[in-house]
Amino acid sequence: MSTPAASGPAAVTVQILDKEYRVACPPEEQEALIRSASFLSKKMKEIRDSGKVIGTDRIAVMAALNLAHDLLTSRSESESHGSSLSGRIKTLQNKIDAAIHDAKQLEL
Repeated sequence: MSTPAASGPAAVTVQILDKEYRVACPPEEQEALIRSASFLSKKMKEIRDSGKVIGTDRIAVMAALNLAHDLLTSRSESESHGSSLSGRIKTLQNKIDAAIHDAKQLEL
């Protein structure tokens, strides 16, 4: 009886735009890889089915550009929300500090 190998990367087969790819992936990341491949395949099929882009390479590049744009837009929005939230927290902190200061002045 052999002992199990260390849990290193295992080969996972994913299907993207009707083609199978084997990808080495740690066991704890396999579900995320499968979901990512499924998401990418869906996006590539949408581009292919639109009929505006022909050729697997061009479809892959368009899908990559669209996903990169979505990621960068999302990051920018997240940073904007973060700085807005940070400003609101500072305003609230200043109000709290002022209220504490006023309360201490009343105690004197």
